[in-house]
Amino acid sequence: MKKIITSESVTEGHPDKVCDLLSDSILDAYLSIDPKSRVAVECMFGKNYLLITGEVTSKGEVDIKKIVYDTIKEIGYTKETLDIDKYNIIIDISKQSPDISMGVDNLGAGDQGMMYGYATNETIELLPLSLVLAHKLTKRLTECRKKKILDFLRPDGKSQVSIEYLDNKIRIDSIIVSSQHDDIDINTVREGIKKEVIDNVIPNNLVDSDTKYFINPTGRFVIGGPTGDSGLTGRKIIVDTYGGVAHHGGGAFSGKDPTKVDRSASYMCRFIAKNIVANKLADKCEVSLSYAIGVKEPTSINIDTFNTSKLSNDKLIEIIKKNFDLTPQGIIKTLDLLKPIYKKTTNYGHFGKENLPWEKVIKLEI
Repeated sequence: MKKIITSESVTEGHPDKVCDLLSDSILDAYLSIDPKSRVAVECMFGKNYLLITGEVTSKGEVDIKKIVYDTIKEIGYTKETLDIDKYNIIIDISKQSPDISMGVDNLGAGDQGMMYGYATNETIELLPLSLVLAHKLTKRLTECRKKKILDFLRPDGKSQVSIEYLDNKIRIDSIIVSSQHDDIDINTVREGIKKEVIDNVIPNNLVDSDTKYFINPTGRFVIGGPTGDSGLTGRKIIVDTYGGVAHHGGGAFSGKDPTKVDRSASYMCRFIAKNIVANKLADKCEVSLSYAIGVKEPTSINIDTFNTSKLSNDKLIEIIKKNFDLTPQGIIKTLDLLKPIYKKTTNYGHFGKENLPWEKVIKLEI
């Protein structure tokens, strides 16, 4: 039976990703001063104002407005494409609620919720092929812009890849790339993106004469970023994780310190799932954990290997319990999560990057 799986990605200039990067930059700034900072910061970017709100308890003080200006510059926005001086920057941050901190102080989870992790041997990153290719396209868009390979590109952009699976054969059914650009002829934009982005990234053996290409399909994308559309922290959770292939618990990551299990336990779930696959105990693996606020141990552990493992689920859960500390403090210690590493995670997926601690492969004791 034919099956098509689609995943998308966005560039760092996408309005939602601008907000994610601001949130994670603020988090890193606090952790670099005080590793035990409690941070939950979210941003909303409108047409005339930028709202930065949330809760922070820290021994450090951070110049948030400077972070805003540095981040906009780092992304590559200019006065022409995003004049931050014209924005009303509203900072509304208070200390963490004592009702929440009470549970964390007792070494329990900072919130309730369910988290998921996934891995598949379909790619060397142990991630779904559709997502890997989508991320590569948006990373290449950014590279072509910043290196001026395509000097007409602007920061906002996105991609989408649909993979067709039929009779053990894999092909790309469609590719979508949309990028903000200077006010120039659309054919120049499309030809440049096809040559320098798509052809540079997509393997020839995955495309054929029936593969469909959609490059800036509306015909114009000059106004972009927060100027063209509002942005919000945590609105690209599927881009951040597994491209829709696996389940998602619903909690966003950016701007949250690791006492928030919707971030840290999701990283641990990925760590477990990746090592189940890397240790060849399964070809695919999805791990889920759930927590109660203030409680140390997870309230549930589940695993699904999609009939690709010779071991029972009960045996695999036994292996998980033997090899991984699933308490919030155990996760933080195992993955060394009190360091300011979170800006590295913001763009092009939180998984599949070799320099992140939850991506390392260990030998499991079975």
